[in-house]
This record gives sequence, structure tokens and C-alpha cells, in this order.
Amino acid sequence: MENQTGTFGSKSNFVVIMVMILGVFVAILNETLLNVALSKIMHDIGIEPSTAQWLTTGYLLVIGVLIPVTAYLLQRFTTRSMFLGAMALFTAGTFVAAIAPGFALLLIGRVLQAAGTGLLFPLLTNVVFALVPLEKRGSAMGTIGIVITFAPAIGPTLSGIIVEHFSWRLLFYGVLPIALFVMGFAFAKLKNVTETSKPQIDLLSLLLSTVGFGGIVYGFSSAGEGHGEWGSNKVLVPIVVGIISLGLFTWRQLIIPQPLLNLRAFGYGIFRTSTLIMMIVMMAMFSAMMLLPIFLQSALGYSPLQAGLIMLPGGVVMGIMSPITGRLFDKFGAKWLAVVGLALIGNTLWQFAFITPETTYSKIMILNTLLMLGISMLMMPVMTNALNELPPPLYPHGTAIIGTLQQVSGAVGTALLVTVMTTSSEQFLEHPTSTQGDAAQQILAITAGMKSAFLLAFALVAIAWAVSFFLKRAAPPRSELEGERASVH
Repeated sequence: MENQTGTFGSKSNFVVIMVMILGVFVAILNETLLNVALSKIMHDIGIEPSTAQWLTTGYLLVIGVLIPVTAYLLQRFTTRSMFLGAMALFTAGTFVAAIAPGFALLLIGRVLQAAGTGLLFPLLTNVVFALVPLEKRGSAMGTIGIVITFAPAIGPTLSGIIVEHFSWRLLFYGVLPIALFVMGFAFAKLKNVTETSKPQIDLLSLLLSTVGFGGIVYGFSSAGEGHGEWGSNKVLVPIVVGIISLGLFTWRQLIIPQPLLNLRAFGYGIFRTSTLIMMIVMMAMFSAMMLLPIFLQSALGYSPLQAGLIMLPGGVVMGIMSPITGRLFDKFGAKWLAVVGLALIGNTLWQFAFITPETTYSKIMILNTLLMLGISMLMMPVMTNALNELPPPLYPHGTAIIGTLQQVSGAVGTALLVTVMTTSSEQFLEHPTSTQGDAAQQILAITAGMKSAFLLAFALVAIAWAVSFFLKRAAPPRSELEGERASVH
């Protein structure tokens, strides 16, 4: 406990951050619980995979649209009021999803959950960077990573057990008391630690941001549906409108005195490079996390519990590695952690592309563990390195930029790879390579689709790996150095 308190500066800082980590933990736990349960939900409420995809993609879309506003909210509201508001949204969404009789209300519940989740992680990151000195941020983020990665570690396994023996609604009913406890604990213990101001919100920027990010993700998601071809207006119009809106949004942020999202953070080279790497990895990672459980259950015939257990060792490895990579980052920087981590991720995705119905359970478990090991070496160090280069006034904006681009990249990546998988599977069924029965053909078609999707994910990670060689270690911003000198004298 003493080491942890020292990392965060004081006992009061430690308590503040631990309360907030509990909130982020319960939000991430709920997100990972749903992946294994999608097949059961589809069966119970009678929806197709392209519709069920919106329970994940819609969740990411709301977060992606909301996070640009967090830079404004972090400056406008206190730590305490923002955290309690975010947890209230998440808790309300959890209750709505638990009682939902059909898809529409279930999606509304997920949207409310996403609204809360979208506020929690940027708030936590901003508080850490406000409280922890630069030379200890790797260790601090690593400590946070232990708890945050524990949720994905137990989420799929817990979900598998629940879905196999009980209703999927227990996934939401079970989270509800935890969320209520976090709210009560935060109400009693959480103090304000960041300074507030009264920035003006530019409504036109907010509109352009929403239409821009929303249009792009909606367009990609429509292409993932069975009837939404890439050349159709349903796909092209939202994407074109989204790109135009983002162009106007970018131009407006650079000319108004109080931008919604200060894009001048991209003027810092390390921040730019790190953000690009994280965007590419999120496209590959989110899609792999969604595709693998579907493949395990649909093609290989594993139960939800077996699919969940296959993910467990990887999550445990991430939890163990988080503090280690945090300390390595403080000592050596992010570059070689990123190079080695991306090489591991790329090799694993290449191996996933060639799994077949004959591939053993243990091999898939080992591959997934290696994938999680690579991700643990990469995500926290690269993000910490990106934000370390920024001056303190840009922390809320840098956090919001990274969060927005990560979530949108995840949504676009998921939609893109689902499209590739679906298209490849359909092409296989049109030109079968054997005379086996329909069930066997269907399994071979899913396998062919997964191969194409994982090969595309591998290609994306190969690009990020090449970019990682250009990473440098962030030096303390001039304003921080001057502040330290002033405090010494």
C-alpha cells in the first residue's frame, strides 16, 4: 500500500484514484460481459448478427461521439460532479438493459451505459496526469492497468458461466448493485482535485463533431449489414457527409478562441505518432475481441463458457504485466515496448488467420494469451508517452482526442472486418471447394471469412509496427519544467 500511495503522491490522491478506478472497472466489465453473450441474445430476442452488431458498434459510436465533449466538461465541472453524473448514466442504462423486452430498449440501455462509460476513462486519465509527476506516470498508469485489465480477464469467463446456466439478463442485474455501491462510495469519499473554469461551448463545433464521427461510423456499420453494399447510398452518403463535417470541424477548431477540441495537440510529433499507432491497434484489437468468440461458438462448436475460459489466461497476463510495463516505461520509454508488443500482436493475428476447425483448444488459448501480452506492452505506455509531451492545459484535450480516435477506430475496424468476414464467407458458399453437407460448408465458410478478416487486421498492425520505430521518448513540456524550477526557488 505504501508503494502505491507513494506512486500517486499522497493517501488522499490514492483514495480519489481508487474510487474512480472502481467506476471504470465496472464499466469495462459490463462491456466485456456482452461479447460472449451475443449469440444467446440473438437467439432469445430474434435478431440477426448485423442487428446484434449495433449492441457493440452503437455502444462505441456513442462513446466516440461523446468523448470530444469531455475536454469541455473536464474544464467546466468538478471531478466529483462529473464522476457521479457518469455513474448515474451508467447505472440507469444497466437497469434499462436488464428489463428490456426487446432489441430497441436493450439498445437504449446500452446507449445510456455508453454515455456514462465515455466520461469515466477520460476523467480518470486527466486526474492521474493532474496529480502524478511525469517520472512516475508509467507506474501510476500501470497500477491502474492491473484493475482495468482484470475486468476483461474475468468478463468473458463470468459471462460464459452465466449465459450457460442462467439468463443473459443476469449480466446486467449482477452489475447493478456494484454500480450502486460505487456511486455511494464516491458520494462519501470522492473529493475535487482538478481546477474548473467556465469555457464557452461552441454549439456548431458540437454539431459538426457529432455528424462527422457519427456519419463515418454509421456508414461503415451499414456496409457490414447483409444488404448494405459499399457502393450504395446508405453507405457512401453518411461517410461523405461525415468526412466533410470532420473537415469543417477541424477548420473551426483552429480559428475559434475556445475550441471544443484543441487540435493543436497534433502539433506535437510524439503525440501524433503515438495516436496513429493506437488508432491502428484499436481497429485490429476490437475486431479480434468480437470475431474470436463468434468463431469459437459458431464454427468450432464451443459453449459460451468454453469461449470465455479461452480468454481468461490472456486477461490475467495483462493484469500481471501492467505494472511491469509501467515501470519499464518510466525507465526506458515507450519505443521498444511498442516495437516488441506490435510484433507479438502481428504474429498472433497471422496465426489466427490460419486456424481451422481442427485447431486445438489449447493452441487458441495460447495465441490469445500472446495477443493480450502484446497489447499490455503497448497501450498504456504509448498513451502515457503521447500525453507526457503535452503541456498541462492540453491534457483534457489530448485525453479527449485519444479517447475519441480510439473508440471510432474500434467501431470502424469492427464494421470493416465484419464486412470482410461476411463477404468472404458468402463468396465461399457461392463457390464451395468440397461436396460436404450444408452444416460442414457453413463452418468452412465462417473459417474462410475469419481468415480474410484476420489477415486484414495483421496488415493494419504491420503498418503500426513500422511506424513504432519513429517513436521517441517525450521530454517534460517547457511549462512543466518552468513550474518545477519555480517551486524549487
